[in-house]
Amino acid sequence: MKVAMTEYLRIDLKSEKWECRVCDHELAPARGNYKEGLLVHDRDPREIHPPIIDPDKYRFTFSPDPEWVRILEYCCPHCGTQVETEYAVPGHPPLHDMEVDIDALKAQWAARGEAAAPYAGPAVARDDGHGH
Repeated sequence: MKVAMTEYLRIDLKSEKWECRVCDHELAPARGNYKEGLLVHDRDPREIHPPIIDPDKYRFTFSPDPEWVRILEYCCPHCGTQVETEYAVPGHPPLHDMEVDIDALKAQWAARGEAAAPYAGPAVARDDGHGH
């Protein structure tokens, strides 16, 4: 059984793997951090939040200092879908933002039965060329 966890992530309870909901790519073990299976782009925060005032004239420009903060963009290595973004302190490991009790999740869904399983297919509609 596959259970949707976010807009772009689901857990396959049978294989105990995180999966991309867009392309079905297996990402990482579900008992660990899904981010371990994603590509990471370490962005300079000034690209996202450009200085408001001239950095040649002023020390503080209302733009984040890249020595104090970084923006991490996590993408599926198969389809390139951006799954998550986080602001982090340089040098710190990625946040472990979802820790799922897999055994409890399996028990919960086993008690509900297969008929109660939510649709956990692709999060994005695919065009088959016929408007479907």
